[in-house]
Order: sequence, then structure tokens, then C-alpha cells
Amino acid sequence: MLPSIFGENLFDEMFSDPFFTGRNPLYGKHAKALMKTDVRETDNSYELDIDLPGFKKDEIKAQVSDGYLTVSAAKGLDKDESDKKGRYIRRERYAGQCSRSFYVGEDVTESDISAKFEDGILRVSIPKKEVKKLPEKAGYINIE
Repeated sequence: MLPSIFGENLFDEMFSDPFFTGRNPLYGKHAKALMKTDVRETDNSYELDIDLPGFKKDEIKAQVSDGYLTVSAAKGLDKDESDKKGRYIRRERYAGQCSRSFYVGEDVTESDISAKFEDGILRVSIPKKEVKKLPEKAGYINIE
């Protein structure tokens, strides 16, 4: 059993190379908690609430391509800032990017979707499009 404080392994620093751990360097082992999304269906739309804590509005991009809505966020840290304000003893925040894609349908365009970023949550509203029904015909399969 390894010693730990607050659920964190004290030997994580020794073995923190991404090659060995397979972790995303943006948020380490907590990367899976990034971009948690709630999807809600209303009568006329689908509403997405995407958690993006620590990001600014200008670091977030959303685009629609081939029927998929892709939300991406990129963050950079100023390396020169450490020289101005002192020497870091430990750094747990990294620069990097993350993204997530959602299928919205071939008929949805950028102009149909509205988004608002507030308090670390990106709220996206996607209108429901009428589903085109295939013509129903009683087709029988010929059995030989």
C-alpha cells in the first residue's frame, strides 16, 4: 500500500511521464473529468451544457462539419510568467487542448445553433429538424 494524501499517491511525481502513464498532460489523471456534458431534450431543441472550467470565451471554438458539432478548447500557459513572479516549486497545470464531437444531423448548420459561455459552462442549443420519412410501401421479398 502506497502512502497518499487526499486520495493522491505521493509517488505520482516519480512516475508521471506520459509515456508510462498514458495520461493527457493537460489535466493529468483528471482529464476524464474535463468537458463533462449534460444533454437535455425539449420539445423544439436539444440543449447541451458542457463544463469548461478555467477556460476563457476566446479559447473555445465550436464548428459544424459533416453532421457533427465539434467543441474544442485550447489553453496555453505563459512560460515567462514564472520568471516575473518567482520560481515555481510545483506545477500541475499544463498547456494543451481538448475536444468533443456530437452528431447533430446533416441538415443542421452553424446558423441554426446558438451558444453562450458563462461561469465555465458552455450552453449550446440545437434545434430539432424534422426527420424525413422514407415512403412506406409494402414490399415483399421474392423467395425462390
